[in-house]
Amino acid sequence: MTHHHDDAGAQRARGFSTDAIHAGQDLDEVFGAVVPPLHFSTTFAPDGIGNLRNGYDYGRAGNPTRTALQTQLAAVEGGGHAFSFGSGLAAEDALIRAVMRPGQRIVMGNDAYGGSYRLISRIHGDWGIANTPLDLSDHERVAAELDGDDATLLWVETPSNPLMTVVDVPKLAEIAHARGALLVVDNTFATPYLQKPLTLGADIVVHSTTKYIGGHSDVVGGAVVLGSDDAAAELAEKVAFQQFAVGAVSGPLDAYLTTRGLKTLGVRMDRHCSNAQTIAEHLVDHPGVERVLYPGLPDHPGHELAKTQMSGFGGMVSLQLVGGEPAARKVAEATRLFVLAESLGGIESLMNYPHEMTHASVRGTELAVPENLLRLSVGIEDVTDLIDDLDKALAGL
Repeated sequence: MTHHHDDAGAQRARGFSTDAIHAGQDLDEVFGAVVPPLHFSTTFAPDGIGNLRNGYDYGRAGNPTRTALQTQLAAVEGGGHAFSFGSGLAAEDALIRAVMRPGQRIVMGNDAYGGSYRLISRIHGDWGIANTPLDLSDHERVAAELDGDDATLLWVETPSNPLMTVVDVPKLAEIAHARGALLVVDNTFATPYLQKPLTLGADIVVHSTTKYIGGHSDVVGGAVVLGSDDAAAELAEKVAFQQFAVGAVSGPLDAYLTTRGLKTLGVRMDRHCSNAQTIAEHLVDHPGVERVLYPGLPDHPGHELAKTQMSGFGGMVSLQLVGGEPAARKVAEATRLFVLAESLGGIESLMNYPHEMTHASVRGTELAVPENLLRLSVGIEDVTDLIDDLDKALAGL
């Protein structure tokens, strides 16, 4: 198939890693630099009053390095517009402000990321935006909640953090759109390499690019990605205004590091997925493990659904331990290669105890996480070493 550079449709038909490496990465016209230069300047001189050069005037409004990342993000998600923010929560906040108004309500999964729930309930709740957490696999209940005039946004995470629940994006899109609601999918866990929510019917994708997209645990960031139709363009104007007027933008170095990470997302995710699958299968029969939560296991309730909307099962594995909270705490503090730390998605393996760490903000709510649960962010190390590390930690129970 011949690709013409002026044909956007043909461009989007390129493979994932080709887009990840080339989208937004035009050769520098002055020196021919293969890696585009990093623009630190906060201000840009016009060619006379009011005649901006390529639209740039001030760093909050726009920066060429950030534009390059936004072009790359839109390409890999199969979207038409992308916006890069200083963190995943800043991206979500801008989106909520762009699409919601006081008196309206967000319907969301009851196992959403604790930080998203805290933002929606404790920050936006004070400004009159309500929320209804529920089981997103109960399609009748979702439809009933969205039937209310005030319900205008359906918030989905799949797989969810940290229970690894998989929900039916095309079905939820159909339910939301029949009721005039927008569907947003947090695609942080799956990444655009494994799942493209916009092609499954979602209106909006959000990311913590801190995780797999950055991929090296060295840059915090977030993104909002929209489709390419007229409705998406209208929505993009609103998000762009939030980004400009509120200003939670990613700085140029952060944007550059995120772009560099995204270029290798495909090869990294292949290893994350294979390592996670091997570890999940190894731990299934371990006497100290009550349950392994990983969509790649045939007995995972979302396994068949994941096969239809994901091209791989991801690098996140959650475990529930037989000995309850004491066992979980002991194992979390006993591993050596799996470092006990917040966050996920980096090349190194991380261990997290959500009850006290990432999801402490939702203890005592409907979103509370089981006390015996550990969340593993499986890195790209040699899997035999990772298994040995987990075996030794579990042997101490």
